[in-house]
Amino acid sequence: MKKYLLIPLLLWTFTSFAQSYVPQKNNSHLKVKPVVDLQAYAFDLRDVKLLDGSPFKNAMDKDAAYLLVLKPDRLLYRFYQNAGLPIKDSIYGGWENQGLSGHTLGHYLSAASMMFISTGNNEFKKRIDYIVHELARCQQARKTGYVGAIPNEDSIFGNVEKGQIKTSGFDMNGGWSPWYTVHKVMAGLCDAYLYCDNKEALKVVTGMADWTFNIVNPLPDSLRLKMLNCEYGGMNDVLANLYAFTGNKKYLDLSYKFKDEFIMGNLAKQIDPMAGKHSNTNVPKAIGAANQYELTNSQSEKTIATFFWNTIVHHHSYVIGGNSNYEYCGQADQLNDRLSDNTCETCNTYNMLKLTRHLFAWQPSSTYMDYYERALYNHILASQNPEDGMMCYFVPLRQGTHKIFSDSFNTFTCCVGSGMENHSKYAESIYAEGKDGSLFVNLFIPSQLNWKEKKVAIQQQNFIPETNQVKLKIISKVPSLFTLKIRKPAWCKTNAVIVVNDKPIKTETDANGYLTSRRHWANNDVVTVDLAMDIYTESMPDNKDRIAILYGPVVLAAALGTSMPDPVYGTPVLLTDNKNPVNWVRRVANKPLVFETKNIGKPNDVQLIPFYKMYNQYYSVYFDYFTNAAFAERQTTYEAEKEAQQQMEKKTIDVFRIGEMQPERDHHLFATERSYTDEAIGRMGREARSQNYFSFDMKVIPGIANNLLLTLIGDDKDRKFDIFMDGILLATQDWNGGVTSKFYDKLYPIPADLIKDKTLVKIKIAANYEKTAGRIFGVRILKD
Repeated sequence: MKKYLLIPLLLWTFTSFAQSYVPQKNNSHLKVKPVVDLQAYAFDLRDVKLLDGSPFKNAMDKDAAYLLVLKPDRLLYRFYQNAGLPIKDSIYGGWENQGLSGHTLGHYLSAASMMFISTGNNEFKKRIDYIVHELARCQQARKTGYVGAIPNEDSIFGNVEKGQIKTSGFDMNGGWSPWYTVHKVMAGLCDAYLYCDNKEALKVVTGMADWTFNIVNPLPDSLRLKMLNCEYGGMNDVLANLYAFTGNKKYLDLSYKFKDEFIMGNLAKQIDPMAGKHSNTNVPKAIGAANQYELTNSQSEKTIATFFWNTIVHHHSYVIGGNSNYEYCGQADQLNDRLSDNTCETCNTYNMLKLTRHLFAWQPSSTYMDYYERALYNHILASQNPEDGMMCYFVPLRQGTHKIFSDSFNTFTCCVGSGMENHSKYAESIYAEGKDGSLFVNLFIPSQLNWKEKKVAIQQQNFIPETNQVKLKIISKVPSLFTLKIRKPAWCKTNAVIVVNDKPIKTETDANGYLTSRRHWANNDVVTVDLAMDIYTESMPDNKDRIAILYGPVVLAAALGTSMPDPVYGTPVLLTDNKNPVNWVRRVANKPLVFETKNIGKPNDVQLIPFYKMYNQYYSVYFDYFTNAAFAERQTTYEAEKEAQQQMEKKTIDVFRIGEMQPERDHHLFATERSYTDEAIGRMGREARSQNYFSFDMKVIPGIANNLLLTLIGDDKDRKFDIFMDGILLATQDWNGGVTSKFYDKLYPIPADLIKDKTLVKIKIAANYEKTAGRIFGVRILKD
C-alpha cells in the first residue's frame, strides 16, 4: 500500500490571494459579485494539492518543468518590436513567428499564475511580475492603451476603427484572428491579477479594454457583426471579468459588443448552429455568456451556455469527450464517417471544461462531472506526452493512428498554449462547496483539500481506476458537522454506500447523483466507497457496430506497435455475434489496467491499455464488428486497390512525395508563407491558404500522352484551386471531399503543345478563390 505525505495545514499559507473565476465564496478580487442563486462554489486553487500516486501529478510536474525552460524575453520578442523597444532575445518558432504571435505569452501568464498557486514555487511569480512589467513598458511606449505582438496590428485595428472591415473565418483585414490573440493576452493579465494579486496587470489589461472600447464601441451594428465573422476568442468573457474586477459597467456593456447572431442568436433560440462550424471559435462564446449570466441574471445568456453544452456533449462529442474533426463540427449525431488523424482539437475540450465548471455551479449535477471526468482523463491527460510534457494539437481517433506531439520551441499552436494551462490546474474541480455548506467530492484523484471555513482537511488517497475504492481521510482538531457528497459515477452500476471506519453508514443518493451522508466528522475518520468498475462499450450514435471499449472512467485503446499498421490487415476488427465485452475482454495478470481481447480480434487479438497511457505507438480507439464474409469482402477490395497501384507504377514517368523534405528539394519546391505540410494516414501532404501557392518541377516525356495526377483526401471539404503548368492554366479543381480517411486520385490530361520539346515542367498550385488549395498528398506524371 502506498504511503502519502500528509501536508500540514500550517504550510498552506504561502499566499493569501489565490482566487477562481468560477463562483467562489469571499472572492476578494471581485467588486461585482454574482447575482444568481448559485448552488456550488469553487475552492481556491491554492487550497487543493495533488498528491503523488496519479498520472495527473506527473503531468503537472512535467508541465511545470517545461514552463521553467521557456524564456520570457523570447515570448516578448514582438511585443518589444511592435512597441519600438530594444529586443532582448530571439523569437520562438511555429505560430509565435506567424500571425498569432503573442498568444502564447497570454497562455504562459495564465499557466504560470496557476502553477505558482499550485506549487508555491516563487520562480513562477518572478516570471509573472517580470512579464507584466515589460508589457507595461510596451504599453507606455505605444501611448494608446494597446499592447500586442500581432504582425501589422496597427493597420489591422486602425482600419477597424475607420469602419473598413474585411473578414472571413480566420482573417480580419489581413490578420490571423487578431481579436483571438488580444483575448489571450488580456486573459493572461487577468490571471496574473486574480491568482497572483499583480495590480500592475490589472492596470495594463484595463488600458487594453479602454483601447478596445475606443475601437469597437463606435461601430454600427452592421460593421460590428461583420467584424465578428472572424474568430474573436473569448472577448466577451474577459471583458465581463474586467467588469467584475473593477465595477465599471462600461466593460460589461462592451462585452456584449462581442455577441454575434449567427451562432449566439441561434443558441438563444435553442437551435443547433454547429454543423459546418469551427468548434473552438464558438466554445469561448458560451463561456462568456455563462459569465454574463452570473453577473446579470440574463436568461438569454443562460440558455446560450446550457444549450450549447448539451448540444456539444450529447450530439457532437466522441468517446474521449473531445469534439470536432479538422476543427469543425459536422451534422449532429453523425460521427461515424468523421474519424481521422485530426479529430478532437485539444483547445475545444480545454474550453468545454471551463464551461462545465460554470454550469456545475448553477446546478451541481453528477452529469456535468461525469462528462468532466471523461474529458479530463481521456482527452486532456491523454494529450500530453508523460515523458517530456509535450502536447497534442489534435488527439486522433482514426483506426490505426498515432499521436503527434509538439516541439518544445518550434510549434506553439493554440493547443500548446492551452496545454500549458491544462496541466497546471487539475486540482480545480476535484472538490466543491455546496451552498448549504456541504462538500462535493467530484473527481477521484489523490489530493488534499484545506477547507479553511470548516477548519478541516480532506485527504483523498486512492486513484481510480487503479483501484475501485474511493478513500478519504478527515483531518480536524474537533468534530465538524457537514454533509459529504461523493459522486456516484454513471459507470458504476452497483448500489454503493459510504463506509466510515469500516462500518457502513446510512447513505442516500440525491437527485443530482451524489452519495450523501450528514454527520459530525471526527479527526482520522476514514471514509471509503467501493465503486464497481466493469468493461463496457459505447457505440457511435450513427453506427451501432462501431464501438469503443471502456473500463470505469477510462477509454481503452489497442496497442498496435511502433510501425503504422496496414489499413486492412493491421487495424483490428471484432469478429463476433456476442457484443457483450465481458465475454471477450480479460485482464492481464500482474499488469494493472492492462487488458486483452480473447478469440475475437482479426487479424489478431490485441492488448488494451488506458488511452492516456498511449503515446509512443499506433493505436485504435474505435473497433468495428464484422462477420467473416464482410471481412473477406474488405480484403478483396483492398487487394484490387493494391493491384491498381501496381499498374499505376508501371505508367509513372515521375513521382513526387510531396510534403517530405528531400523530395521537395529534389523537385525544387517553392512555397509562399502560408503553405503548410501535414500528415494523414502516414502520408505527408501540402496545402496553400487563400491567395498563396506552391510550385515544383516534374519530368515529362514529349511526343506521347502525359497526364498529371494529384492525390487528394476525402477529409478536406470546400477547397478550390488553380493548377498551372509553366504559367498556363491547366485546370481549376473544386473539391468538396469524400469518405473520411480515403485518398482520391484526380487525373488531368496534359495538352501536347504544353510539353512540346520539354522534359521538365513547373507545376503551380494556387489558392486564388479565398479557399485553401490542397491538401495534395502525391503528384505523378503518367503516360497512357
